[in-house]
Amino acid sequence: MKLWFEKQRYLIDFTLASMARRKARNLGLLGVYTVLVFVLASVALYTHALRVEAAKVLAASPEVILQRLVAGRHDLIPPGYLEKVGRIRGVQKKEGRLWGYYYDAVVKANYTFMVPNDASIAKGEIVVGPALERSRGLAAGNGISFRSYSGKLHTFIVASVLPQASEIASADLVLMHEEDFRAFFDYPVGHYTDIALSVANPLEVRNVALKLAAALPDSRPILRDEVLRTYASIFDWREGIVLALLSAAILAFGILAWEKASGLSADEKREIGILKAIGWETGDIIKMKFWEGLLISLTAFLAGFVAAYLHVFYFAATLFEPVLKGWAVLYPEFRLTPHIDGLQVATLFFFTVFPYAAAVLAPIWKAAITDPDAVMRG
Repeated sequence: MKLWFEKQRYLIDFTLASMARRKARNLGLLGVYTVLVFVLASVALYTHALRVEAAKVLAASPEVILQRLVAGRHDLIPPGYLEKVGRIRGVQKKEGRLWGYYYDAVVKANYTFMVPNDASIAKGEIVVGPALERSRGLAAGNGISFRSYSGKLHTFIVASVLPQASEIASADLVLMHEEDFRAFFDYPVGHYTDIALSVANPLEVRNVALKLAAALPDSRPILRDEVLRTYASIFDWREGIVLALLSAAILAFGILAWEKASGLSADEKREIGILKAIGWETGDIIKMKFWEGLLISLTAFLAGFVAAYLHVFYFAATLFEPVLKGWAVLYPEFRLTPHIDGLQVATLFFFTVFPYAAAVLAPIWKAAITDPDAVMRG
């Protein structure tokens, strides 16, 4: 075994010296190869990190959200709905929620007005999200006015600003007292936007949803798992858009790599002929060229993946952020927590390293089994 390792080390040393003689060609290929891995790894790392963040945000969300539909559109929950829901077996906790959207013509953006469950906000005060703070130049103690859809002007005092760490979910959020919310949106007493439900047995969530739909035909239960799948589909779709836009570049690199791997230059043929003439075996020549392909592809993969990791988790994926994260006037500013999926990395490694390393074998084998004189003359 020690002898085998020594032999491989000598082959790698000779391969590196041989590659240095064709420095410009190999560096050019390595550069293009690294850029390709960088792009693919950036997209993969960013979308996976977004999926993980979405799962964390939704982990504390209600297991079931019940909406009422009128003519196929979302409508207010009328009085009496909460009592009907509470009589359905399996429902552990029910709570009417108050929230709505408001368009601010000043910054041309939509805000999400919401009443918190703990009722910790005093009447006449609001708590705003970080993006709203930046766009309107707000701070604790400032006053701000919103004109409701009825035309009446409502003035509030900013009690505090939500922490930066929550911006991924609270960038455009405005929390207010229940009475202020009902007065602003002209909500009748006893009506709610929707109902948040907690189920006693997590395995019975879908059955409870079916019971709700049967007992309340005008309702629409929305499961947390369905929301998670929707987010995953959105991220997959956006990832597909980026890869589709890059498909031409990926195809061009594939052609370049195949051309490089499947065809030998005159210098390489001459080198193989000389090695055969001085006594090198066919197997040693094949191993040497295989090491060359593996060294190029492995170096490109490591450099591209490390660059992608830094790009995504330290520079906020500047190149692909608008496409993968979406667009908004109140754009959330957040740094993703590094998350790496081992299977995803292994798949990327397999499809970027092994094809190129294996593609060099056919032309090398053909040249290695040819008579040295014929190879050098060719």
